[in-house]
Amino acid sequence: MSAVDPVSLTRDLIRKPSVTPADEGAMDLVQGKLEKLGFACRRMKFEDIENLYARRGTEGPNLCFAGHTDVVPTGPTGAWSSDPFAAEVVEGVVIGRGAVDMKGGIACWIAAVSQTLAEGDVPGSLSFLITGDEEGRATHGTKLVVEQLLAEGERIDACVVGEPSSLQVLGDTIKIGRRGSLNVWITVTGKQGHVAYPERGANPIPVLLDLMKRLNDRRLDEGYEAFQPSNLELTTFDVGNTATNVIPGQATGRFNIRFNPAHTGQSLMDWISEEARAAEAASGQKVEVEFLHSGDAFLTQEGPFTTAIQDAVEAELGIRPEASTTGGTSDARFIRAICPVLELGLVGQTMHQIDERVSEADLHSVTRVYRRVIQTFFDRFAPA
Repeated sequence: MSAVDPVSLTRDLIRKPSVTPADEGAMDLVQGKLEKLGFACRRMKFEDIENLYARRGTEGPNLCFAGHTDVVPTGPTGAWSSDPFAAEVVEGVVIGRGAVDMKGGIACWIAAVSQTLAEGDVPGSLSFLITGDEEGRATHGTKLVVEQLLAEGERIDACVVGEPSSLQVLGDTIKIGRRGSLNVWITVTGKQGHVAYPERGANPIPVLLDLMKRLNDRRLDEGYEAFQPSNLELTTFDVGNTATNVIPGQATGRFNIRFNPAHTGQSLMDWISEEARAAEAASGQKVEVEFLHSGDAFLTQEGPFTTAIQDAVEAELGIRPEASTTGGTSDARFIRAICPVLELGLVGQTMHQIDERVSEADLHSVTRVYRRVIQTFFDRFAPA
């Protein structure tokens, strides 16, 4: 069984321009590599999103790796030093969209698995959960795959998500939790009119401003265990009024809440809805609220699993990673429903940026770390 080269596979994956929700053959490439390694691969397509669940072995424990092949748009391609999907190597650095977020991580885990299996089978199962819907709305990707696996009784004992968790240097951080995310749109409908005759109109802007201020002024909490305080950030106000003498008929505002486990998405939606009803009753103007709840906060308590991962990183890199809950959301928020989960991956400083890049040296180093993680996991959790 020949070993997979993480650099070559990273470059091959980058060359698949899989900007959400497009796949462009990225999932076929992953599936082909896994099938050659003896994995039984199952494609799970929901709407236009390609997903893959692959497993090698039938016994427990089952260690899963989760990741995504979709990437964010490139931005202005002329600002890149090379074609963002050419995966050029310049002085030992691979440049391309998805290099660290997270095609490089997928390539490294596949390479680590290939090296592990070249020395013999593991005393249990290895699996992959790969989605093409992490950078988008995340409604037809990991969330639905997990629901399907739970309905079928599939057992996964632990999962490593290959997000670029390292902050400054490789291995300095693992993510054991992430805050939840809630996007909110509030639209107030008044009555259009002439500014000289305000009694004939109903201006929705003051109603919206007052409601948004009340929501923004509330201190949501003081933090929660390993989490920073939840925060509400106003992101836009839209009226669309180009005239100077017209009272607009409608005004819309939007904000996002990143919240820790002191709240759920539902509890926040209940609070916002109550405030909106109060504003409607007081103003006599229609107040509508739309929510996009991307997922609740998750926290994997520090224990044997997190310790095993930290020990593996320290043994390979000589640095013990900090267990952190900072950053945005990831698909770990869905995977937590089926097993303990954490994130371990490359340095994420260039993710979503022009000239996203990763060094060949880091790809080889993360492959060694992942190989040590696999070894440590089965040494500690496989039946004697």
